[in-house]
Amino acid sequence: MKFSLFVHMERWDESVSPSQQFENLTELAQIAEAGGFGTVWIGEHHSMEYVASPSPMPQLAYLAARTSTIRLGAGTIVAPFWHPVRAAGETALLDVISGGRAEIGLARGAHQFEFDRLAGGLPAAEGGKHLRELVPAVRALWQGDYAHSGDIWQFPTSTSVPKPVQQPTPPMWIAARDPDSHDFAVANGCNVMVTPLMKGIEEVENLVDKFETAVGNHPEVPRPRLMVLRHTHVHSPDDPEGWRPAAEAIQRYYRTFDAWFGNDRTPENGFLDPSPVAKFEGRPEFEPESLHRTAMIGTPHELVARLRRYEALGIDEYSFWIDNSLPHEEKRKSLELFIKEVAPAFR
Repeated sequence: MKFSLFVHMERWDESVSPSQQFENLTELAQIAEAGGFGTVWIGEHHSMEYVASPSPMPQLAYLAARTSTIRLGAGTIVAPFWHPVRAAGETALLDVISGGRAEIGLARGAHQFEFDRLAGGLPAAEGGKHLRELVPAVRALWQGDYAHSGDIWQFPTSTSVPKPVQQPTPPMWIAARDPDSHDFAVANGCNVMVTPLMKGIEEVENLVDKFETAVGNHPEVPRPRLMVLRHTHVHSPDDPEGWRPAAEAIQRYYRTFDAWFGNDRTPENGFLDPSPVAKFEGRPEFEPESLHRTAMIGTPHELVARLRRYEALGIDEYSFWIDNSLPHEEKRKSLELFIKEVAPAFR
């Protein structure tokens, strides 16, 4: 099982400048590379300071110049916000800039807040139509001349300029949850990335089952890879209560996610207060004690034991999701401890 880093520029208040945000992200990516991680992933989000990432492409292009071996993952670009010609050209350019290290993830999108601002109020649930049309179009443009006449986009013969370094195409990934998304990804030769969010190992098993069903339904397709993305924090065994600040920080992260996802309040200058704790009464999965068990929080020994279960499920890549609302210094210590005392158990 390989390891990767999933990271955004987090900004929770004005005490951290955008420039410092970016330097923090760069440092974490370089630590991950030095520690043998295979990929650094950055997603796409708009107008949200807690996940500042209007496009992963310029961030990854910069990291291409500051690294040498780690692969650079767009995880993910949101299909309804991209025209196929632009998506093909920009992702191919990333592949050229990085010397063939690009990994291209695509998703249908989730936040109605973003759809209201970038897609004319299209219901977020309808983003899957764009995803299903975008994936084969981008792949065709990467490989040569292609004209498209679809339900969403129409354009005459065009091609990706530049062409990607990786042939026939860079690896493509689909963010999947429901069985149809898994089936589409596998049928189209795409790898799959999943997140169980705040649910436990049973949800990981459920997502693996959906993936394996899709693989079984398409024996004509070479087996793709499966990546699980999970909030992760490692603390020293000398601090038995070290899990609590991390669990409380991840709870804050999910409460903030809930506030943005609810789309019922107007943010102020890119900030939105987390939903109140009281909103989640009767939902034990949001309690710190539960997040301690479901998020990957613990000592190195505890994490090795838990990750063995993921490895036994046949998961190809475990992505260390470092976004959690903790200060940068705490994230750095956690990542370094994971590299020193957890990752070696899987080599």
